[in-house]
Amino acid sequence: MNSFTSALMPNATTMIRMDHTHVLATFHQYKPSSKPQVKRGLVNTACLALEVHAQLEEEIFYPAVREVTDNAAITKAVPEHDEMKRLIALLREMEPEDVRYDDTFMELMRDVIHHVADEETLILPEAERLLSDQLSELGGKMMKRRIELVAPRTGDIAVNMARAMPVPSIAMLAGATVAGVVLGRRFMRR
Repeated sequence: MNSFTSALMPNATTMIRMDHTHVLATFHQYKPSSKPQVKRGLVNTACLALEVHAQLEEEIFYPAVREVTDNAAITKAVPEHDEMKRLIALLREMEPEDVRYDDTFMELMRDVIHHVADEETLILPEAERLLSDQLSELGGKMMKRRIELVAPRTGDIAVNMARAMPVPSIAMLAGATVAGVVLGRRFMRR
């Protein structure tokens, strides 16, 4: 990875915190009184973000942390990811009009908020102490893997964001998406 790309690339713990912020912001937009298409867009956006996030942690970040410490929070994190995936599967089987939809999404929110609190107070600070010299490299690996996971789903992402966003924001998103795809392709070539 060249120095310009490295300078733009968040390290692993920063990337994880950014993912948390994105998902929590999506949670805050969800209202049980919203139109079904808005609910579906927000739920699908949060669910995909959570799935990609969990996969990056399980494949790259957690193994690196496990090499240097026996952090009990990581032992607890994978079963929490499994419960999250179970709730996501339930949501994908439901329609937004289903009486259980809001409650299931709220349960997912509670679980994720608890998980985020544990990661940000127990796992990330320890990783920053013990892996400080490896966090940039881990961030690069995680970004490359994220692009691999998200690239085939860009159409779904755009549809879900359009469902959940006001019309003026969609134009801005379209420009950002095109820029992201161009940068992603350049990064993948390296």
